[in-house]
Amino acid sequence: MPVPLLNAIQQAVNLVNKASHLVIFTGAGLSTPSGIPDFRSHQTGLWEKDDPMVVASLTTFHHRPDVFYRWLRPLARDIWDAQPNPAHLGLAQLEKTGMVKAVLTQNIDYLHQRAGSMRVSELHGSLETFSCPTCSRVFEAAFIKNRVLNEDAPPVCDHCHSIIKPDITLFEEMLPVNTWMEAERQSQLCDLMIVLGSSLTVYPAAHLPAIALENNARLILINLTSTPLDSRADVLIPNDVAQTVPILVNALLN
Repeated sequence: MPVPLLNAIQQAVNLVNKASHLVIFTGAGLSTPSGIPDFRSHQTGLWEKDDPMVVASLTTFHHRPDVFYRWLRPLARDIWDAQPNPAHLGLAQLEKTGMVKAVLTQNIDYLHQRAGSMRVSELHGSLETFSCPTCSRVFEAAFIKNRVLNEDAPPVCDHCHSIIKPDITLFEEMLPVNTWMEAERQSQLCDLMIVLGSSLTVYPAAHLPAIALENNARLILINLTSTPLDSRADVLIPNDVAQTVPILVNALLN
């Protein structure tokens, strides 16, 4: 292991060992090693290919559901085929020991929960469930998956025949209120936040690490690219999270 990385890992270990309320904040970079594309990376991000307001807005869902589902279908396939990577599994291990008090994630892939994490706030919702906007019935992904992936027409509610919507936050929608309030609370409570795989450019979710700093928390940033909070981080590790998190977890547990 390179000496700078080894030193940074040791600094992170020292901060975690001193912390009484550790909160994890995760972004798309945590799941790209699992084969899920992110949204904003240069050349490879989903928004490099499509205008989000054209394909992923609430207006598009209501007025052009065929366009919306044509965009969603390949992303849903990638997400449902994905498996938790070593970073997801390592965070779940730390939660089991009591070190991690909460995970705040921008991701919609449910991989934290599939890895074993229990205290997860999904800031942008999840593709694990779909809901009917008319009668509010909820459909599990396992129940609706075949229709979403293999039928050309958008899936409809079995009860009222309205087109159902994935429980993810689209453009023009508010974040889930209760989830956001819990995420704010955890950001205010924590004395250490570790940001993993997020460029911290998507608001309002990206404001949560700033809330932690405003409440005198320490900050560890592990991300391949720079973020607006790099200069305020106590430990900055510009490295792949799927490689770095297992090293950190191993150092903490052994």
